[in-house]
Amino acid sequence: MTEDQLEQEALSWLVETGYRYLCGYDIAPDGKDAERADYVQPVLIERLRSAIARLNPLIPLVAQADALKQVLDLGTPALLAANRHFHGLLVNGVPVQYQKDGETRGDFVWLIDFAEASKNEFLAINQYTLKGAKHTRRPDIVLFVNGLPLVLLELKNPADENADIYKAFEQIQTYKAQIPDVFQYNEILVISDGSEARMGSLSANAERYMQWRTIDGVSLDPLGQFNELETLIRGILAPEYLLDYLRFFVLFEDDGTLIKKIAGYHQFHAVRSAIGQVVAASRPDVIGGRKGKGGVVWHTQGSGKSITMTCFAARVMREAAMENPTIVVITDRNDLDGQLFGVFSLAQDLLREQPVQVSTRQDLRAKLSNRPSGGIVFATIQKFAPGEDEDVFPLLSDRHNIVVIADEAHRTQYGFEAKLKQRLPKPTQAPILAGVAQEASPPYLTSSYQVGYAQHLRDALPNATFVAFTGTPVSSEDRDTRSVFGEYIHIYDMQQAKEDGATVAIYYESRLAKLSLKVDEMAQIDDDVDELAEDEEESEQGKLKSKWAALERIVGAEPRIASVAADLVNHFETRQQSQSGKAMVVAMSREICVHLYKELIKLRPDWHNDDPELGAIKIVMTGSASDKAMLRPHIYPKQVKKRLEKRFKDPNDPLQLVIVRDMWLTGFDAPCVHTLYIDKPMKGHNLMQAIARVNRVFHDKQGGLVVDYIGIANELKAALKEYTASNGKGKPTVDTSEAWAILEERLDVLRGMLHGFDYSNFETGTHKLLAGAANHILGLPDGKKRFADNALQMSKAFSLCCTLDEAKAVREEIAFMQAVKVLLAKRDISDKKRSDDEKELAIRQIIAQAVVSDEVVDIFDAVGLEKPNIGLLGR
Repeated sequence: MTEDQLEQEALSWLVETGYRYLCGYDIAPDGKDAERADYVQPVLIERLRSAIARLNPLIPLVAQADALKQVLDLGTPALLAANRHFHGLLVNGVPVQYQKDGETRGDFVWLIDFAEASKNEFLAINQYTLKGAKHTRRPDIVLFVNGLPLVLLELKNPADENADIYKAFEQIQTYKAQIPDVFQYNEILVISDGSEARMGSLSANAERYMQWRTIDGVSLDPLGQFNELETLIRGILAPEYLLDYLRFFVLFEDDGTLIKKIAGYHQFHAVRSAIGQVVAASRPDVIGGRKGKGGVVWHTQGSGKSITMTCFAARVMREAAMENPTIVVITDRNDLDGQLFGVFSLAQDLLREQPVQVSTRQDLRAKLSNRPSGGIVFATIQKFAPGEDEDVFPLLSDRHNIVVIADEAHRTQYGFEAKLKQRLPKPTQAPILAGVAQEASPPYLTSSYQVGYAQHLRDALPNATFVAFTGTPVSSEDRDTRSVFGEYIHIYDMQQAKEDGATVAIYYESRLAKLSLKVDEMAQIDDDVDELAEDEEESEQGKLKSKWAALERIVGAEPRIASVAADLVNHFETRQQSQSGKAMVVAMSREICVHLYKELIKLRPDWHNDDPELGAIKIVMTGSASDKAMLRPHIYPKQVKKRLEKRFKDPNDPLQLVIVRDMWLTGFDAPCVHTLYIDKPMKGHNLMQAIARVNRVFHDKQGGLVVDYIGIANELKAALKEYTASNGKGKPTVDTSEAWAILEERLDVLRGMLHGFDYSNFETGTHKLLAGAANHILGLPDGKKRFADNALQMSKAFSLCCTLDEAKAVREEIAFMQAVKVLLAKRDISDKKRSDDEKELAIRQIIAQAVVSDEVVDIFDAVGLEKPNIGLLGR
């Protein structure tokens, strides 16, 4: 099969979905049906002019001409900024003014009819020549809607093993530099070699190009795994789907750097499913169990849940049946509220409205009371608590078109259950009779039942519709969440996200540090553990606090912290040599955070710097000016924390390690983080949220690693049980022993290939030894490719388990095999120059110096706790 045959096949699929085919040569300036004045202008001007007239019959011709002029001259030389401006014109209309009845009127000219696809013209054109300042190029296929070049497809020969989708990506990068004008109007970029197909945005790098694996939103890979291009064409480029996608699933974020983001198939279909459910559940005539229940969307952490929520909000706000609804976004923590509010605020272009953030309980009531329509309001669930003198939360609005979006809806935040509360009444002055003060009655306790936050929400907004978005499955025992939101309406689990390349696998390594300590060496404990005990009944919290405090004394003891710090430094530096990136450390209390910080900088003084803009290590935690003196140097103002967040997310910034107690463990997205060190008891959705900090896709990152210093294996096992009970596929973590098994297997294959060649002195061998090994491999059938493939798999596995003693023992042999692979690549003159990332990875593998501490022993023996069966994680 040739590239031309693939092109013709793709065109036939496009025609079947509703496009009309034209050949670029025919409509060229010198073609038989010429439509273009030159090769420079990418827009089919006359087709666009005709569409504007057809779709806007009531707009005067002079205003139509003005709209056309605005589209053809976007007024900015910066490509991405021009693309953003055009997208706004496309989905919101082109603003125009004209005179009518002696007045100046403002209006919008529509370029596309989003309501009825049949009123638009869809063209698929191949061989569409475009001329830039210095080069003339011809993309494989360009899709036009009403004369606008909105989609570009670059195809490669399926039969050429060197012409893969990444060559197509590089081709598009070249086009962007050489024929930039066509990309001002681009909405979607598609790359394919026939069997594989990916789509991405104008600003996406190669790893952000994603598959489109469904046509109907239900069946995955319905045409088979080797028909990805046809699935993509029928599943998103079909006119009906494409128009919905362009309007609600393309967004720009500008947080100092402008980025264009487009939704994945799971986000697109989750929103479409949720909209149908919300409209049905919000109808005033709905009765019974469906009323107000918009459903639960479970999308695993790292798969773009915040973007899904933003697209959903944009979509529901423009749903005619909802009659300009009000959106209320609920989280359960201030930092989560701020993070999600930031995502929505950056997407104002899509939302067409500035979200507002509630500051106090009074502010919440002011913003929601008597609001007639519209608006996006952010609040924490705690602001729905009644006042001291209130038994129930007051009614704020009885409208049916209010949609409550809850982030991470679990029973502790959204319960209906009632609890008995006792309190002293407010002091009152005793009456004065005949000038003599009477003796006041003794104070007495008043009792009342206080219901959960779900009931307060219902009291405040009785006719609202509730939709939940969660990154972890809802507990099978969690009836309250189902009572508020209903059942799952869309699931995107770990296995699916990993298969799609939306996330990387999370590996688990146990390094339980020794805890044999004397009582008089125990550190001062932090008694502020209320939120850590949030999952327990109130009557049990006193007991829990005492248990937690006892464990905290042991965990925070100075000798243990010193032991953990020493092991952590060695472990992290070993990780950095095989896979560069950043790490987070989770500690039990703020005091332990500080003690650990001090021990770490004792070992590595150059990591420390008092300046928040400098240094390789920081603590990020909440606090105030009244905190203990030891904590105050690490309590930063809000703006400084924002700068630390930017520094940590920047892979090139020297800040490589942060210590936290609970901040940044949910809703925090830093793709370059590859390791999470846990030294704090965690469980349930809190644990699942935390470990997902390391599952983001980033460059050559093979997987994230969770390092256990406290003993969370049993909790991971419990999380897996809950996860599979909710029909989730895949598992939360993979033991690093599995990576070692792959490494050992691949290393044995490489040893077998070198059988008959003596390389036993590889540790001291010279270039001559490498050359001899390479020549031996070249003498084997398909030797070079087989050796390179196995060496690459070995290298990837090593980056995941390089801290294990077994891997340490074969480190030098791995480096030798890598060196042979590099030499073989150099010998092949047809081999293309490898990217800087690949070379850097190879060099890191060759020079890796793994140093693993021997002071890693069993924590459970020391404190008499039940030892977890870590082997269960591998089942």
